[in-house]
Amino acid sequence: MGIMSQLSIIHLLWVAMVFCQYGDYDFEDEYDEESDHQHPYYFNPNTEVEVLRFPFPVHCARECFCPPAFPLSMYCDHRKLKIIPNIPNHVQQLYLQSNDIEAVPAGPFTNVTFLREINLSHNKIKSHMIDPGVFVKLPNLLQLHLQHNELEEFPSPLPSSLERLILGSNKISQLPGNALEGLPNITMLDLCSNFLDDSVLKGKPFSNMKNLTQLNLCNNKLQTMPPDLPSSLMHLSLENNSISYIPENYFGRLQKIIALRMSHNKLQNIPRNTFNLPNLLELNLGHNKLKQVFYIPRSLQHLYIEDNDIEIINVTLMCPSLDPMNTNQLTYIRVDQNKLTIPISTYAFFCFPHIRTIYYGEQNVHVNKSTQLRTSVFRRFLTAEEYHEAEDDRETNNHETEEDYEAEGNYFNPYFK
Repeated sequence: MGIMSQLSIIHLLWVAMVFCQYGDYDFEDEYDEESDHQHPYYFNPNTEVEVLRFPFPVHCARECFCPPAFPLSMYCDHRKLKIIPNIPNHVQQLYLQSNDIEAVPAGPFTNVTFLREINLSHNKIKSHMIDPGVFVKLPNLLQLHLQHNELEEFPSPLPSSLERLILGSNKISQLPGNALEGLPNITMLDLCSNFLDDSVLKGKPFSNMKNLTQLNLCNNKLQTMPPDLPSSLMHLSLENNSISYIPENYFGRLQKIIALRMSHNKLQNIPRNTFNLPNLLELNLGHNKLKQVFYIPRSLQHLYIEDNDIEIINVTLMCPSLDPMNTNQLTYIRVDQNKLTIPISTYAFFCFPHIRTIYYGEQNVHVNKSTQLRTSVFRRFLTAEEYHEAEDDRETNNHETEEDYEAEGNYFNPYFK
């Protein structure tokens, strides 16, 4: 009886370590973009714990590190590896980023049925060096990181269990028609910094991804908006393309959009009700060619329209009517590097009663010469009640600098880091 009690205690300690691993470890993605750009943010999925049985201690590849505190993880990153080591069959998280790996053979992944995450980012992998079917044989795989490699093609086939696929900073120029059809559980897809153009999207590759909530297509060669996106989408990143217009009613079926990033494009005019989206919180249209403002939804909190050609902020266009029972939630506007000569009308504070900050910065009123408005930053002082409600909020700190306001562009960052 005493022996059984001791075994029970050991088993409980084992379970506790497994739970601690998932509760404490933060899956951090590397994404080395220029500092001027906002990074797409990645969400960690809910991880179901799979408790393994003895033997204990677990095996580990000699080239890697398997910390006792995280018995289901194997760390092989930053070790100048050129080949993938053999993977013990109990491993669930495999970290191989920042090495010199050029190929992904099937051998090391034989009988590794518990794998849930593979990070092969920042290596030298080419598409033809990935063994066909190496990933599709992993029935529990949830996350696959292949950003910052030398992939010329979309890796296919992939397991239907996959939820997060990160392929940014490669050389992908094609998306085979059936490449995404067998991925019904994908919630996050990152294809930033590749060679995708409009012809690739004519086949509407994302239309059947019914669970897709985040799509990152920044830093590609798009000239038009991607067609037929799924209604499940909540976060869309299209920065650094060459998109010149948004078709009318484009977002009509995308009512769940929370964050839309389209900075560094060629937008000139915005149809009046383009952004009539009930859940939109962040809208970034900085670094375009806009000449006037547009209607913004009552839900919007952060608006970025810096570096455009706007000469006057017509508040009536932004806020055509007042509704005391349903006020606009806008708190922050960035309008520097436009052509403003006067501050925004005080009528804005009736339309946007929650406004905290308007960042004016420098304005491009004259060719090749920037000027400064009377104030580069407007901050509305809070009432005592508002202050107590938001005293822990960084935006209400009266000791912030102008640089702090410029950093507001990272509102959605950890990873939107």
